[in-house]
Amino acid sequence: MKTLLQYFLQTPAAWTLLTARLTLAVVFFAHGSQKVFGWFGGPGFGGAIKYFAGLHIPVFFAVLAIAAEFLGSLGLFVGLGTRLAALGLAVNMAVAVVTAHAANGFFMNWHNEQPGEGIEYHLLVVGLCLILMIAGGGRFSLDGLLASHLAVDGAAR
Repeated sequence: MKTLLQYFLQTPAAWTLLTARLTLAVVFFAHGSQKVFGWFGGPGFGGAIKYFAGLHIPVFFAVLAIAAEFLGSLGLFVGLGTRLAALGLAVNMAVAVVTAHAANGFFMNWHNEQPGEGIEYHLLVVGLCLILMIAGGGRFSLDGLLASHLAVDGAAR
């Protein structure tokens, strides 16, 4: 009988899941690095906390959002805790939609024709996150490796 941990870690060795996982990892590593270290023109940790405070988001939740982006991206790179990382990013995007982007409509602001960005990017991210939350991290994920070891260890008992 499988344990809850085995269900959480199991994933098919699919290239498509690897592609989704690494795509999100690259994008959110850049965004998380902006907020944690100030890389790529970002505000750094203090600036990110001030930004979230301006949106009336408590410090605790701001730290969780920053951690979801940065630590979640690292987890996605190696495929460790893929479902949890994807959940954190999906929640991040849902909060961003509600607090900042829904009022701007659907489309991105490519031509500066609206006051801010719409929600289409956020929907794409949530879609990729849902795929990973349902199916797992795919090929070359530490989740899959751990799941196979747990299955072997469980069968040996």
